[in-house]
Amino acid sequence: MKNYIDAAAFRDMILCADAALHANMQKINELNVFPVPDGDTGTNMGLTLGNASAELRKKSFSTVEEVSGCVASALLRGARGNSGVILSLLFRGISRRLKGLETAGAEEFTAAMNEGVDAAYKAVMKPAEGTILTVSRMASAAAAQAAGTGSDLETCLVCAIRVGDQALEDTVNQNPVLKKAGVVDAGGMGYLVILKAMLASLRGEAAPDAPAAEPPKEDPGIFVPGKVDVPTENIFDTVYIVSKKSFDIDLRPLRLYLDSIGDSLVISEDDEIFKVHVHTDIPAAALTESLKYGELVVADIENMRLQAIAQQNGEEPMTAQGAETYEVKKKSPDEIEFVKPEKEYGTVTVCAGEGMAKLFCEDLGCDAVVTGGQTMNPSTDDILRAIARTPAPTVFVLPNNKNIIMAAQQAVPLAAEHDRKVVVIPTTTVPQGVSAMLAFNVDAEAGQLAVDMTDAARNVHTALVTYAVSDREFDGHSIHAGEYLALLDGALLGSYSSLPTLFKELTWAINEFSPEFITLYYGADVTADDAAEAEGTIAGCFPDAEVNLVSGGQPVYYYMISVE
Repeated sequence: MKNYIDAAAFRDMILCADAALHANMQKINELNVFPVPDGDTGTNMGLTLGNASAELRKKSFSTVEEVSGCVASALLRGARGNSGVILSLLFRGISRRLKGLETAGAEEFTAAMNEGVDAAYKAVMKPAEGTILTVSRMASAAAAQAAGTGSDLETCLVCAIRVGDQALEDTVNQNPVLKKAGVVDAGGMGYLVILKAMLASLRGEAAPDAPAAEPPKEDPGIFVPGKVDVPTENIFDTVYIVSKKSFDIDLRPLRLYLDSIGDSLVISEDDEIFKVHVHTDIPAAALTESLKYGELVVADIENMRLQAIAQQNGEEPMTAQGAETYEVKKKSPDEIEFVKPEKEYGTVTVCAGEGMAKLFCEDLGCDAVVTGGQTMNPSTDDILRAIARTPAPTVFVLPNNKNIIMAAQQAVPLAAEHDRKVVVIPTTTVPQGVSAMLAFNVDAEAGQLAVDMTDAARNVHTALVTYAVSDREFDGHSIHAGEYLALLDGALLGSYSSLPTLFKELTWAINEFSPEFITLYYGADVTADDAAEAEGTIAGCFPDAEVNLVSGGQPVYYYMISVE
């Protein structure tokens, strides 16, 4: 039985946790309660912890303090989605408690686990029970209690996992949404996958392998207006290999799905593996779907838009093939170069689609757009780099997605280190972001401006038209994969086999708001003719409202509809 860990042991524990999280990524994703394409918990936690794993492999360490500091820093900047942010907070608290320690015994490490829980609870504005917070709190408390009785570190982790498993099972009873869906909390499961892998490493039952399946690094594609005009549809050249679950697995459903989210699709296979090549705006979605058919072996993702920019500027374009020997020119997170302020206020927004990027930058005056949203949650570092490119001492950030707000908020203290004040406007949809930008007034005082932008966003109702990615019974609705889904202000209106039926139901719901202004942003998978037909349907139902049609080019959502 081991009663302490040194730097090498702690490093191996994290690397094993990363490998286990990636092996269980799809299992965690399948707990997604709502069957829409989104930035799933397993994917976000995997990408977040993968960032720490990549940093650990680059350096050598002599103390647990150094290891925990490296992990906390990498997780802070690499955090994606709410689950990734909470994971980073848990390890940030651990890092604080392990400061000054060369090794950590049972009492020190379990105390660090509990400090991580405290950090997470304090940072979450409205902590909800029946989530990863509950599971981590109860598991850490059990570990500390065991340490208090003189148990060794291995036994403490065993106790933490036993109680954590019980807490995870009980999340169904604590969270009404989980209870309706009949599933446990995905974040809680991810946390236990990490703990179990750390225990296995401590026991010598698992060892970190070479980073064959290091998580893909998605460049957020920060769009700055006025520099170049290059195509931005399906910009990620995505190539990966998956080891099959079985030799006779049918890849036809996967082929249809990948063809729906991209182009230039090629799938080759033998009895053991299959290889995918696809151009898509949402590589994370392609990887997540493919993991249903096996285990990821290796992935290369290249940003063709940035390569085109480099070629246009006479520079050598960066490729995944050359990354192994490439001398990194991009500054590390601690060396991000912040541009000199030229005005009092600046704005950064998150969205996907060429039309939406141009709308925010060229029409609404945003300084930078971070490409992201559903299925492609940008990290804190992605957002921080966009802030650094904004020439203003005060920068307003519009996340435009509820799963990106926490990552944006983590950029606030990081930017403050560079004398940048960041104000996060809690927009949860792109139409809310548009409305907030319309309220942006450079002559207003910063505090009042934040209030005005927030109020403007809250006055917008957002309808979304997307598709179901799986069969699911949800909130009284029987949903089947491939059906059209209509959501209004985050609530599911229903699932439909045809768009005309969907729009009929949707217009009835919108009518309750007595709308004066309606804007339809149509996505990359919608033709101009189909969009015009949808506009005509809406305009016919609301003859007194001003109805506008905009080509957003966004993935995932066939239509985003702003109602005011």
